[in-house]
Amino acid sequence: MEQQAELVMTKPTRHSLKLKGTLLKDIMRDKYLYLLLLPGLLLILLFRYGPMYGVVIAFQDYNIYKGIGGSEWVGFDQFQRLFRSPDFTEVLTNTIVISLYKLAASFSLPIILSLLLNGLKNVVFKRIAQSIIYLPHFISWVIFSGIIITFLNPVDGMVNVIIRNFGGTPIDFLGDVRYFRSVLVLSDIYKEVGWGTIIYLAAIAGVSADLYEAARIDGANKLKQMWHVTLPAIRPVIIILVILSLANILEAGFQQIFLLYNALVYDVADILDTYVYRVGIQQADYSYATAAGLFKSAVAMILILTVNKIVKATGQDGLW
Repeated sequence: MEQQAELVMTKPTRHSLKLKGTLLKDIMRDKYLYLLLLPGLLLILLFRYGPMYGVVIAFQDYNIYKGIGGSEWVGFDQFQRLFRSPDFTEVLTNTIVISLYKLAASFSLPIILSLLLNGLKNVVFKRIAQSIIYLPHFISWVIFSGIIITFLNPVDGMVNVIIRNFGGTPIDFLGDVRYFRSVLVLSDIYKEVGWGTIIYLAAIAGVSADLYEAARIDGANKLKQMWHVTLPAIRPVIIILVILSLANILEAGFQQIFLLYNALVYDVADILDTYVYRVGIQQADYSYATAAGLFKSAVAMILILTVNKIVKATGQDGLW
């Protein structure tokens, strides 16, 4: 019995020592690669995991003068207050609706655009088109929002000047609830759709040329090659990006909306992030705002776990 117990105790120990030895060998072998990885890991630890300690104020009646250690614990009172707030339903609805609009565009348009770009035979035109499409992504939302506001100005904006010249009535696109969400979605498409095509073009570049050759021999035209060869080949990439997009369903784009919206369109534009900023920073209700932010993070985690499990249940490769 003692020998069996000793054997049971030594097996995990030997296994763990073997794993440690293998890890050390890997690190020594690829030490320069790990050194390149180190700054990114430090940034993640510092700016992602470090601030997580502050989440505890969602369960406190936080007082800035007493600090986290001296503030009173109130349990889930801040969450109850959040869910009972008449503003919560409105901002949650706005967040989901705007996110779904953007998700529908960001899911389909980059795929279509990458397929069209991949089908171009003129290399020079293809590179110029890619550069023009990618360029808006590198412009910050601060600058881009200024351009949008200038173009859509109801008095002398270029769009309204054109409308007026054709005999129409100028439209306040950024102050009318009927148009504001459309402006958000269209401007987000224009800015980010080119960047989304990069991943799909990289995936398409990895598709074997033999598959296209076989499809051509079978009489498939360009459209059928896209449908029967290209799309099935890049399906794993599409699934992974969809999972990540669904995890960000409550990320409607704080910076864009904050720079473009105003009190006239709060009913359709106020989202969780702007609500947290207004309540938490401007009104100094830090515990309440943290509870709202933690709720959003919890929903995102549940969504990504659920969608990943559903994808794996269908036989596809998930994130892990």
